Amino acid sequence: MSDRSGIFAGDDPFVLARDWLAEASRTEINDPNAIALSTVDPDGMPNARVVLLKEIEDGAFVFYTNYTSAKATELDTAGRAAFVMHWKSLGRQVRARGIITREDGEKADAYYASRGLKSRLGAWASDQSKPLENRGTLERALEEASATHGDAPARPPFWGGYRLTPLELEFWADGDARLHDRFQWRRASVDAPWDVLRLNP
Repeated sequence: MSDRSGIFAGDDPFVLARDWLAEASRTEINDPNAIALSTVDPDGMPNARVVLLKEIEDGAFVFYTNYTSAKATELDTAGRAAFVMHWKSLGRQVRARGIITREDGEKADAYYASRGLKSRLGAWASDQSKPLENRGTLERALEEASATHGDAPARPPFWGGYRLTPLELEFWADGDARLHDRFQWRRASVDAPWDVLRLNP
């Protein structure tokens, strides 16, 4: 569109998202890669939580979690999810809705290996989303994981990544008098071309 210029310019929404995240990384105090991830359970009840986005690929967004967690169960069951990234320092948001697939191969292994040792052992120790008797139980599980797996733990078979391939993306920037700028990228399928629309605020 003729007025899609400045911070909204470009023909690739993934490049645009990476550019915005890179700028936020210089201005946002904590976790510029935090996303509010929304899922839905088998009864249709929505759920949301903050997770850390780890990569913006050329066609998708990647994050990691425990495959036995509530979020993973909902992701696997529905096969769809949404998220929003919000940067208060920039007055910008990116929203995405799309198709979910697992990232359970070499890329997941490499990311797991890049984490700190305690985080790697913590993935083994935590039965994520399940009831926990007390903090001491978790700390003992961490000690047991350390004794069992040592200083070079392999990625647990129940821990890995998810890839959200969007059918819709929205880039939002704060405007005076709440007259925000919003551009929606949408497509009918993951192989279809993008249509870009300016939306009312």
